[in-house]
Amino acid sequence: MNKRTLPIFLAVFALMAASLACSFGGELSLSNARMAFDEDGEQPTSVFAPSDAIYVVADLSNATVGTVVNSKWYYVSVEGVAPNTLIDEANITIEDESFSGTVHFFFPAGSDWPVGAYAVELYLNDTLIQTVTFSVQ
Repeated sequence: MNKRTLPIFLAVFALMAASLACSFGGELSLSNARMAFDEDGEQPTSVFAPSDAIYVVADLSNATVGTVVNSKWYYVSVEGVAPNTLIDEANITIEDESFSGTVHFFFPAGSDWPVGAYAVELYLNDTLIQTVTFSVQ
């Protein structure tokens, strides 16, 4: 191997190594959080009617057994309720050896939400990752 091909060989080797590392796992992440009408997040919205089912959906990547995703739901501005009052919280604990896909939390249709503004905090292993907001009109 001469001096001219060595840098090319090293660059190709580095790309192959990076590609293999990605296929055998990667960094744990929770991303693309969104409010939606459905559990897959394919009908995103930030405005709901009082009787709608309300979903918060996010993409979880490279999770392993014991990974915990937590949601905390808050009143932000609702008449008769103190701002930032916790409504409810829920956890999802991953039981698979390896999981990448969507996770969701929801309140079913007919929950009759009061008109106002709301927020949902999403945590990954007790670290706040993102806050998403929505309103009920």
